[in-house]
Amino acid sequence: MKVRAGLIQMSLKGDTSMSPEQIREAMIEAHLPLIDEAGSKGVQILCMQEVFTQPYFCPSQDAKWYAAVEKIPEGPTTKLMQEYAKKHNMVIVVPIYEEEMVGVYYNTAAVIDADGEYLGKYRKNHIPHVAGFYEKFFFKPGNLGYPVFETAYCNLGVYICYDRHFPEGWRALALNGAEYIVNPSATVAGLSQYLWELEQPASAVANGCFIGAINRVGSEEPWNIGKFYGSSYVVNPRGKIEAQLGEDEDGLLVHDMDMDMGGEEAPMELDAGEDEEGGEKDEEEMLQEALRGINYVPSQKEVVKVVAQRVARRLQEAKRAEARLNRALGKRR
Repeated sequence: MKVRAGLIQMSLKGDTSMSPEQIREAMIEAHLPLIDEAGSKGVQILCMQEVFTQPYFCPSQDAKWYAAVEKIPEGPTTKLMQEYAKKHNMVIVVPIYEEEMVGVYYNTAAVIDADGEYLGKYRKNHIPHVAGFYEKFFFKPGNLGYPVFETAYCNLGVYICYDRHFPEGWRALALNGAEYIVNPSATVAGLSQYLWELEQPASAVANGCFIGAINRVGSEEPWNIGKFYGSSYVVNPRGKIEAQLGEDEDGLLVHDMDMDMGGEEAPMELDAGEDEEGGEKDEEEMLQEALRGINYVPSQKEVVKVVAQRVARRLQEAKRAEARLNRALGKRR
């Protein structure tokens, strides 16, 4: 099964002297043609960058930006995206600045299904507070855990920007059934750019899922904390970046993900030093197999054998646990 993913990266439209509402209108106006383009190209799951309707205002520690908050799902951006999701039969992930109640604000992504139904939201859990990234001035830590959304096309997870540095969240999403995880971000050049093509591919491999990583582009005055370097991409469960945008331009990335690749096991499950007939292998043979394994893809027969071995081990463990339980109950009697 293939799922067509779409990612939009964008530079700030207008400037930070404008009101949050004026900037929201400008950013929406810039995004709508790309959303329509995604629909015309058959995109099934679309995601924008972190807080996509605003600048990355966290360097400022300016209360002006509290006016950028919106309710979810009652707010204007979520409602508009519901219309576009239904129009294009497209799942849309909508990262915006959320108001739960007066003074309680989150860095959030709403998830809308292909029929326009609001499915729920993810709130960013890990909130940095370091030079240039004073996010605790604006956002409370998320309190919704790691939800996975059963969309029309796949089980979808969301993990926002700084979250990506924490492997337990990726794992929680995968254990909750995520087949594709989007990571809307706002990150600038430096160490981050090196990690950008390291952490998400590693997480895709570790958790057997596709990941869509989205970053904004350009510099934002007056803060100038660095260059947002774009480079949005889709990476497969083997850690290969299959499609990627450039560093500088606004753009829509469209890519087909082969979902049958997700959840594949790493090759081999024979005990070390044992061949298929149960005989001993010499060190040279083991070394050659290890070298072949770097680019090795198991056959269906080998995968079935691996699964059978694992099931047999689990049955043995269950029998041992049952025996221990029976012994304990016998002592109580």
